[in-house]
Amino acid sequence: MRQQANTTPSGSVNTPGGDGRITIGTTAKPRTLDPADAYELASLGLVFNMSDRLYTYEPGSTEIKPQLATSLPKVSPDGLTYTIPLRQGVVFHDGTPFNGKAMEFSIKRFIENKGKPSFLLADTVASVTATGENELTIKLKKPFAAFPSLLAFSGVCAVSPQAYELGAGKFKPNTFVGTGPYKLAQYGTDSLRMDVFDKYWGDKPANKGVNVQIQTSPVNLFNAFRTGAVDVAYLSLQPDQIRSLEEGGKKGDWQAITAQGSVVSYLVLNRNQKPLDKPDVRQAIAAIIDRPLLNERVLYGQADPLYSMIPTTFNVSQPLFKDKYGDGKFDQAKEVLTKAGFSKENPVKIPVWYPSSSPTRSLAAQTLKSLVDTKMDGIVQLEVNTVEGPTFFKDISKGLYPAALLDWYPDFLDPDNYVQPFLACQKGSDAKGCEDGGSQTQGAFYYSETMNKLIDQQRKEQNPAAREKIFAQIQTQVANDVPYVPLWQSKDYVFAQKGVSNVQLDPTQNLIYKTIKK
Repeated sequence: MRQQANTTPSGSVNTPGGDGRITIGTTAKPRTLDPADAYELASLGLVFNMSDRLYTYEPGSTEIKPQLATSLPKVSPDGLTYTIPLRQGVVFHDGTPFNGKAMEFSIKRFIENKGKPSFLLADTVASVTATGENELTIKLKKPFAAFPSLLAFSGVCAVSPQAYELGAGKFKPNTFVGTGPYKLAQYGTDSLRMDVFDKYWGDKPANKGVNVQIQTSPVNLFNAFRTGAVDVAYLSLQPDQIRSLEEGGKKGDWQAITAQGSVVSYLVLNRNQKPLDKPDVRQAIAAIIDRPLLNERVLYGQADPLYSMIPTTFNVSQPLFKDKYGDGKFDQAKEVLTKAGFSKENPVKIPVWYPSSSPTRSLAAQTLKSLVDTKMDGIVQLEVNTVEGPTFFKDISKGLYPAALLDWYPDFLDPDNYVQPFLACQKGSDAKGCEDGGSQTQGAFYYSETMNKLIDQQRKEQNPAAREKIFAQIQTQVANDVPYVPLWQSKDYVFAQKGVSNVQLDPTQNLIYKTIKK
């Protein structure tokens, strides 16, 4: 999942009062509130807070727990049939009762209305049936061990069958009728009002409702928070603003809350472009990267160095790039490249591309270039290039870029989502690389029959310990073949005024509204 920042028209601002409501400031403007079409953080964060899914996450953990389901699914021995018991006594915001039929309708709508995220279930689900008033049975096209994590995706929430309809493109972007702790009271271009839903089945919110203010720019959000016009500020501030607010937090002016993020940034190396077709050239580049330096110069320390494509939010993550290449091992890189026949006279020339909308990646590219210029004795030359986002994302899958700087927002929280979209390839060969599949879309064109088999194995494997072993093999192979070099993983920052408590993020980067109180 990839996101660009967006801007919004300016407008009125409601200030926090003493009415027990919480005012949240953000620059993230939602494109839609329809869960079957929501695919950006701005939209998903709002849907998340007004809805319930079959499963959800504990804050700070990637383990799922039942929400509208009453337990984890019962899985058939062939891994294809999931039987899910449902909660009783739940009602939608419009008074319609929730039951097996309503959940069947909600999931069918997510698939059949063909919204942006519909592929998440359409590729996996063969059928959805209410097999009882309080039971749902889902049959899969092929086994997929991470399936329950897909059911925790915010868009796969229960919606009222009275308020929505099935059919491709039949969306309701400006309304929301679910079963969650808040119902939508007002939705304008620059603000939203959520009121507490008095018939909510679960724990009632700790506040009297939420006002969301959509600011037109990070600087407006920064100022709104510093002047106390908003209780909580989240998404998105610039690194220097975060640094300034963190310092204020240390002085006790307000609270700075950080959480380990699941967004990863990485360098793509295209194996179909010379000299990156040579594994030792890719390995030398892995040895040159200096993550602590990038973290300090580019990110002001607001990230964590990453040594696997699977972030440390998952227990299967192994820091193999650290063990094998370390950071800034220039002599090692020179030795490998000299052996491979490169020299000052015959340098490794690599154009590095990135989408122009990102100041962070621009700075990262410049930092890598100056590192190579000063430390590699002219054996390696990096050339930094940028292009508009839409062009970049169109052209990367055509193989136009030898190397590229990118980030990845996970679609669902399972290590599979950091492996399959990057390394899988349905059609390809050792000679031509990937012609159709994840690694072609990502611009690496990586092809490995062994890797395809490992990916299929972990997708079928229901036993967590056995699955962990397969992920270890996958990560070992990535560290050897280097189709990508992991760079950093995000940290998420939320700022809250003094006297505001229980501000938490869920592991998919959603701010959890219902626990916040002041």
